[in-house]
Amino acid sequence: MREGAQLKQAGAGERYEVFHTDCPARGMVDHVTSKWGVWVLISLRSNDLRFHELRDGIRGISEKMLTQTLRALVQDGLLRREVEPTTPPQVTYGLSEFGRDVSEPLTDLLDRITQRLPPGSPG
Repeated sequence: MREGAQLKQAGAGERYEVFHTDCPARGMVDHVTSKWGVWVLISLRSNDLRFHELRDGIRGISEKMLTQTLRALVQDGLLRREVEPTTPPQVTYGLSEFGRDVSEPLTDLLDRITQRLPPGSPG
């Protein structure tokens, strides 16, 4: 670790140095707040969905970007990925407990924004 890096395990009363470039939380924040990460997390708030349901529900996302976003959020522990051993395999995505905690304020933020939009705004 480089001198000056102030990384420490987040224990009771301790926090990561999130403004430091070496902070492991920064990558996760980037995934959550990415253009598509927000929409995936909000989409899964109500129920688990399969890949094609997410793709069809999140307008404008390509299959490549959806795949990359899902992979990152699963790796971060925000999503569960369940594979049913069928032919072809059926893959379902859902929020982990951690993902539910993280997505709640995102949903609140979206609600606040949409409540403030002027009447007749596109969307």
